[in-house]
Amino acid sequence: MRHHIKKNLLVLFLLASCTACEKWLDVQPEASVSVEELFSREEGFLEAINGIYTRCTGNMFYGGLSSVELQDAFMQNYSFEPLDYTSYARTAAFDFDDEMLKWRVASTWSEAYSAIMNCNLILEHVDKSPALFRDGIQELVKGEALALRAYLHFDLARLFSRPYATGADQQAIPYATTFSNRVAPLSSVGEVIERVLDDLKEAKRLLANDPIREPGYVVGYNTDVDSVTEQANGNLFLQNRRHRLNYYAVGATLARAYLYKGDLEGALREATEVINARKFRWADPVAVLATEEERDRVMYPELVFAWYNEKNATNLQDRFNNVTTGYFVHAAHLRNIYEVESSGGGDYRFNGWFKLSTSNEKYQLIKYARNASGTGDRHFLVIPAIRLSEMYYIAAEATYPGDPALAWQYLDTVRLQRNVVAPRDDFHDALLKEYRKETFAEGQAFYAYKRLVRSITTEAGLLLDPARVYAIPLPDDEIEFGER
Repeated sequence: MRHHIKKNLLVLFLLASCTACEKWLDVQPEASVSVEELFSREEGFLEAINGIYTRCTGNMFYGGLSSVELQDAFMQNYSFEPLDYTSYARTAAFDFDDEMLKWRVASTWSEAYSAIMNCNLILEHVDKSPALFRDGIQELVKGEALALRAYLHFDLARLFSRPYATGADQQAIPYATTFSNRVAPLSSVGEVIERVLDDLKEAKRLLANDPIREPGYVVGYNTDVDSVTEQANGNLFLQNRRHRLNYYAVGATLARAYLYKGDLEGALREATEVINARKFRWADPVAVLATEEERDRVMYPELVFAWYNEKNATNLQDRFNNVTTGYFVHAAHLRNIYEVESSGGGDYRFNGWFKLSTSNEKYQLIKYARNASGTGDRHFLVIPAIRLSEMYYIAAEATYPGDPALAWQYLDTVRLQRNVVAPRDDFHDALLKEYRKETFAEGQAFYAYKRLVRSITTEAGLLLDPARVYAIPLPDDEIEFGER
């Protein structure tokens, strides 16, 4: 891993990127500032941590490439014209010699490690001057920095390493814990996961007093007029906590990591804590199926963590607004994914997230659409990162070996919320179908298939060999300059 960023340049970047954080923080960044000056005040830490979130929601990371594009192309969720205007056909075919695919994985790698370096810079300074912080703010900043570091490493490991079940001892990625330009050694898959778990457990401890846990903090739409909503706190840093790695999001990420490791007890414990908190409620079908101008396009009340992406609305929407030059799905393929001819005809996801272009039998995704008027949207533009439904999927999978009946109850809870009544046949097949339907254009289904080492089926019905498609190579520069 190469890091050519000097500290003063990094801080300039952090401050510049914070200009997109008005929803979160009530301080204005300076034009330029040294590291020492930045971290001489509480506001500097808030600017720095928000700069990381902003970086993560750029076009080349969770704001596009690493959420709605790359993993869903791998998952065979998109269709392609013969001219391949999106340049994703070879990516979807796992052509690792393709220069576009090489560039995409390299971009994911570099964006993630740049954000990780920013986390480490904060962590090197946050404990030096506790008197700078108001009550509870230091713990939130440190907890979120640790959680972000773990979340980013975990996603890198899930993408680039072999599945834990078949390669826990194999080399994976570097786990970077210092702000340094030195090449960090590769850690094994198992070592990475242990460090992820350690960072997340400490983050969860630090976030024990997260405002989202308070009874008066009500998860709702940004259009709610109730006085006890997510915008009620006078400190903008403490608003919209589910747009951040909050206490429950950290627990949910722990559930993912435990499940990835095969620790079913830990996965079930963390998932059920999120479920039993009753903080996140199922979306109302009336809102999900409302007119496009009034629609809850992402099932917003269910989001445990989401990447706030309002500043990237045009770029994100442009990916899907043209079924010729953008991302689309052939009608027959999408109807097959959502099992429309059998159990999925009334699926709220199918009916709420897609619009048919009748002239050419293609579906357009409208999950990330915004109102043309710029007003009236029911909720902020966010890219879902962790859903309440996934906690039910994790609880189901963790429960299945000992209590299949209870596992099916967890799974059917989500299916019924989506207006799907399906037979109880092969549990893991049903589970993976749900991941794919539930997280379409969010990147998570690919990770579920890879973790369980299941074959992916192409639109043409071909089975892709797991041994090939789950061996994503490290970026060329990392291999060359890291001497891997």
